[in-house]
Amino acid sequence: MLCEADIQVSWRARPRGFVALMSLYESNYLRFLHLAGDPTRLSGTLVSRVDGDCELRLSVLEHMPYTSRLRAYHDARLLEADQFRQQQPKEHNTRRQDPRKGERELHQRWTRNMMLNKWLEYCVGRGHRFTT
Repeated sequence: MLCEADIQVSWRARPRGFVALMSLYESNYLRFLHLAGDPTRLSGTLVSRVDGDCELRLSVLEHMPYTSRLRAYHDARLLEADQFRQQQPKEHNTRRQDPRKGERELHQRWTRNMMLNKWLEYCVGRGHRFTT
């Protein structure tokens, strides 16, 4: 099994860039594997109980061939915090309408996924593990 400490962290040289975001997704995936195991094998609601801490529940709502929410890219071994609201259909040529839209989207993905990364680290640090 891969250890997060073994991952090359090229993203530190260019913080908040796309390549760095992919490294963050990979870190999220590894942390999630440690917490819950293979996401393709999870189903239903799982519960983790640790003395002196709140009960932690994981509910698997849906599986798709390559992704699930949190959006786990099983083939690439990445985990992304997806938006928690219904997405509107994307328009073509949005970059022409607002050239900063891509920058805002990248910033929002960084914010969501940094929060996810810290939360996964906290849960594992408290001793939580989901077993099937």
